[in-house]
Amino acid sequence: MVVETYLTHLRAERHLAPRTLALYADALRRLVEGAQGLGVALASLQPHHVRALMAQAHGTGLSPRSLALLLSAWRGFYRWWGRQGGVALNPVDGVRPPKAPKPLPKALAVDQAVALAEQAPAADDPALAARDHAIVELLYGSGLRVGELVGLDVQPGAASAGWVDLAGAEAQVRGKGAKWRSVPVGGPARQALAAWLAWRAGIARPEEPALFVSQRGTRLSDSQVRSRLKSLALQAGLPTQVHPHMLRHSFASHLLQSSGDLRAVQELLGHADIRTTQVYTRLDFQHLAKVYDAAHPRARKR
Repeated sequence: MVVETYLTHLRAERHLAPRTLALYADALRRLVEGAQGLGVALASLQPHHVRALMAQAHGTGLSPRSLALLLSAWRGFYRWWGRQGGVALNPVDGVRPPKAPKPLPKALAVDQAVALAEQAPAADDPALAARDHAIVELLYGSGLRVGELVGLDVQPGAASAGWVDLAGAEAQVRGKGAKWRSVPVGGPARQALAAWLAWRAGIARPEEPALFVSQRGTRLSDSQVRSRLKSLALQAGLPTQVHPHMLRHSFASHLLQSSGDLRAVQELLGHADIRTTQVYTRLDFQHLAKVYDAAHPRARKR
């Protein structure tokens, strides 16, 4: 049978992993059974038949991701079969799976974010403790991306990707698309940064411009920040794994809850399209819905 020949091709010539091969086999089994159910030979399948099979699979509860995997396997099969001269048309071309809903960004509750910011890092080295505290305050207080954070220098320079002006209470950062923006730096973050800068001079290498450096005195990496933040969240007793972008989400969500100014949040985050920022209105609505469910007498179930 042609399907078995194709699976042999995938195993012997494409060298697919056993798990991947099993997924292909299951997808093609669904294709064969579906075509039989429609009373159509595999070689005669048309795009409207494939759409019908997609509708059936969707009706069984398969997720958009699983449906996309089915289509990918079927498309590859017909592409190979066409090269063998078995079919002139790939009936899967042009058929698209339903769009998967975009998950909401995960943000900390206000009390969790504050607890993390106020958590005294349990580091043996007080310098590193001061650095980690400044990192958390800046991520949550200014909504920076982790790449923007590690790109900050102590002072502006020709090759600088950003710097903090403590006196002016703002940071200049170069974000996506090499676009510059100014973000405010609040009092707690300025205090934390001042404490870190007092230690930094004894750690950083003489010619190192980075604001945040590792124990070796060189610029801190994205992965090092993620690791430190995960450790701090555990120390603070937070019930979820925390990553840098979660603090950016928290910054945006909490600011929107307090101000309701979507345009201002867009500007502070450096989003080119306000539709990207609008996702936080959904987070804000979830927060309001929880308050309503907990407090409004008409929300209570009898």
